[in-house]
Amino acid sequence: MDTDRHGFGLAEGSQTHAIIGAAFEVLNALGHGLHEKPYENALVVELGMRGLPFEQQRRYPVLYKGVQVAEYVPDLLVGSAVVVDTKVIDRITDHERGQMLNYLRITGLHVGLILTFQKPKLEWERVVL
Repeated sequence: MDTDRHGFGLAEGSQTHAIIGAAFEVLNALGHGLHEKPYENALVVELGMRGLPFEQQRRYPVLYKGVQVAEYVPDLLVGSAVVVDTKVIDRITDHERGQMLNYLRITGLHVGLILTFQKPKLEWERVVL
C-alpha cells in the first residue's frame, strides 16, 4: 500500500488533483462538520460542473468463496479509476486506510481518495493498491 497526500505524479494524479480541487470548493461553500451525504451530493454537483465523469453509489458484489455475501456501494467513482470516500471524521487513520484497501480490492481499481470535511481545512489522503 502506498499512501500519498498528493500523488500528482502518478497516472491518476490529474484526476485526484481535480477531485481535491472540487472538494475544496465544496468545503468552502458548505462549511465543515455536516453529515457525509451533503458533501457527497455537493461533490457530485461540482464534479459535473467541472466536466469530470463519475458514478455515484455504483454497486459491487462482495464475494466469499465465489458466493455473493454482500454488496459494497462506494460513494463515488471518478473517471472509472478513482474510488472517492467522503468522511466527516477528526482524522484519517489506519482504519480508513484499511477500508479503502478493501474497497479497491472489491472494485478492482488501484487508486482511492479519502476526503474528510470535519474541520475548516480539507484533509485528504490518496491510497494506492
